[in-house]
Amino acid sequence: MLVNQILAMKASGEIFTVAPTASVADAARLLSEKRIGAIVVSDDGKVPLGILSERDIVRELSRRGTAVLELPIAEMMTRKLATCTIGEDALVILDRMTQGRFRHLPVLDDEGAMIGIISIGDAVSARLKELAAEKEALTGMIMGN
Repeated sequence: MLVNQILAMKASGEIFTVAPTASVADAARLLSEKRIGAIVVSDDGKVPLGILSERDIVRELSRRGTAVLELPIAEMMTRKLATCTIGEDALVILDRMTQGRFRHLPVLDDEGAMIGIISIGDAVSARLKELAAEKEALTGMIMGN
């Protein structure tokens, strides 16, 4: 299954972004309100500059205390951002996320503009659907259907 198929299966194609100048508290509030695990950092909503996850916030809270909530996101975001394109295979994406130990991957078009975001949950769900379809096909072949 390809990334474009995973994006098509998502209930919402909405991409939430936050400016690098916003506070970490603002990002945490948005993560909570939207019930998402990470938010892409972008000046224009199209070009990703980084990403900030719940894990990033919790890690820094434990290190530095609640003062981190007032910091601008730019000070805490992951700047070395892994991305993918719509033509990539779900298994490749799953492997990249597993090896990199991250759970969210922005999807970029040919010009570098963000067109979606894939979570590890999205990729696993797509793979399970793919396996179920393969099982059905094999069962049908064995049963002569």
